[in-house]
Amino acid sequence: MRWNHTPPDPAAVAVLNGAAGVSPVLATLLLRQGATDVASATRFLKPSLAELGDPFLLANLEAAAIRLRAAIVAHEEIVVLGDYDVDGVTSTTLIVSVLRQFGLKPRFIVPRRMEDGYGLSRSAIDRAFEGGRPGLFIALDCGTNAHEEVAWLRAQGVDVLIIDHHRSKEGEPPVSGLLINPHAHPREGDGAWRNLCTVGLVFKLAHGLLKLLRAENHPVALALKPREWLDLVALGTVADLVPLTGENRAFARHGLAHLQSATRPGLRALMQVAGVRLDGELRPADVSFRLGPRINASGRLADAAVAVELLLSADDAFCYETARQLDTFNRERQDIERQITIEAERMIETQFSDQPGIVLHSDAWHPGVVGIVAGRVTRKYHRPCIVLGNENGLAKGSGRSVDGLNLIEVLGGCTELLGSWGGHPMAVGVALAPAQVEKFRARFAAAVRAAAGANPVGPAVEIAAWLAPEDIGEPLMEELAALHPFGQANPEPIFGLRGVVLRRAPEIFKERHFRFTFEDARGRRHYGVAWQQAERLPPVGVPLDFAVELAWNFFNNRRLLQLELLAWRTSGNV
Repeated sequence: MRWNHTPPDPAAVAVLNGAAGVSPVLATLLLRQGATDVASATRFLKPSLAELGDPFLLANLEAAAIRLRAAIVAHEEIVVLGDYDVDGVTSTTLIVSVLRQFGLKPRFIVPRRMEDGYGLSRSAIDRAFEGGRPGLFIALDCGTNAHEEVAWLRAQGVDVLIIDHHRSKEGEPPVSGLLINPHAHPREGDGAWRNLCTVGLVFKLAHGLLKLLRAENHPVALALKPREWLDLVALGTVADLVPLTGENRAFARHGLAHLQSATRPGLRALMQVAGVRLDGELRPADVSFRLGPRINASGRLADAAVAVELLLSADDAFCYETARQLDTFNRERQDIERQITIEAERMIETQFSDQPGIVLHSDAWHPGVVGIVAGRVTRKYHRPCIVLGNENGLAKGSGRSVDGLNLIEVLGGCTELLGSWGGHPMAVGVALAPAQVEKFRARFAAAVRAAAGANPVGPAVEIAAWLAPEDIGEPLMEELAALHPFGQANPEPIFGLRGVVLRRAPEIFKERHFRFTFEDARGRRHYGVAWQQAERLPPVGVPLDFAVELAWNFFNNRRLLQLELLAWRTSGNV
């Protein structure tokens, strides 16, 4: 495993240390985020909702807000179609709840993966029209590339509003619909919002609608508080792996705090069944590994509309039963995923261990679960990976990437082999004919190799800063708390420790993990844990370098500062 460390200029660290009144460690971490002066450091440490940009600066957003205002005035029939992942579910929940506040009764549907396929398909549209033809059709987290479907809707006399953050593959957005997508417009100024996921864009639209109606002294608009929507925005933003910088950082920081209060009955019930603590600080990991998977599970194995109903409901009994249902779906998903992961890892190690980018395929794999498997094997092997199952005769699935490698750019060199594809730099969905899988596998590996260039893709640990063990303590943890939430483009810092000497052998537990302790130069004892590393124990009495993350461990109403060991090596082994 490579250990990488690119230290910032010591002079820049000293300047920020003095000017901003932060420690050299925090100054180092801020400089890694591009915060080079007091103003930018303050914006990063204290992201403010007051600094959110004017929503009307986004292309087409003002026109979309005007169209929604007209629908409210005319009490129009509206249908909302949202994708079946967390971003789509939270986007649908947000727009439906806002429109309901204004007296409308929008119908909503979520595509059924096995029946409708992905996105704005004719099958999903036909289901949406079963309740009658609407005046306005809103597509969320899909639709940018649905030219034929949008044209068909317009031919039926239906206005179409698309809110999406996926790239346009054909260069031009659908001209017959109203599209809010910063990636589809060359308009200057949209760059500030190109990292927003769909629920972030929906929040901007809802904010714009409020601005219009508040200017007219609309009583509902004056009473609504956009801050109360941020729990949904944080859920979608964290789960969709978009960079937690700029407005996304403000959404996630304030939204997670709002989510912690669990004022929405559906989320409170979901947090309860997922084992999320309500008496501690909610972290992105709680979304990524507890809440998000349960919301996703209904769309992967059943109907994601169940998750939307949960988030919209105010009935505590319904919410608890529905949350339990999602938990059951998630357990079923875990069983399927576990078996596919075993098979995928065996396939990698026996057939593709030397490939810089990996494509795996089996007709027996459930297409609703392969995206999770792709994430797991990508993390384990530190290589971009696409995992394909079988759906309606197509090899269909999802891909995940590693930091620094843009999957959209990689797939751009493989387009003639793909039937359809889309997504964003860290996560994509693809579909192709099974006969093309072998060619695609070779092309994908070559494209990853070319994109990586002189930086080979492989296991690596990125050291944010080197510490002395004496630096570790509550003051440092308080400073690190100001960097939360961690996520894409703001990773949790990994610290390097040099010359650690263990005086007693690590303690193995549950056959897979181990605990360890050591003392620093002051005689203070430090406690640590290493997950899934029991097969490689560090030696006793030998100077070692540790790569660790720092976290509070809460147990029996006490908290213990714990080091989570990610990698170790003998000191001096560079």
